[in-house]
Amino acid sequence: MRSEALLRALFILYCFEAGMFLVIVPWTLAWDRNFVQVPATWLRGLLLEPTLRGAVSGFGLVHLVWGAHDLETWIAQRRARA
Repeated sequence: MRSEALLRALFILYCFEAGMFLVIVPWTLAWDRNFVQVPATWLRGLLLEPTLRGAVSGFGLVHLVWGAHDLETWIAQRRARA
């Protein structure tokens, strides 16, 4: 039972960390600098497109919502046991 709780806690932590990363990074200079070095101009243009950045940020929001849902479920289960 302890290992299940540990895995759930690690998954929730992963969801929040990955979510924050994916929401913030596409709009920073690190994203721009990384993809400026891509040799194919059509690919570089695609990766710097605001629509793709928004899609990556949306995927990050999905991670945040999923983590919040799992955290809420976990807390509710622990309260029900107590």
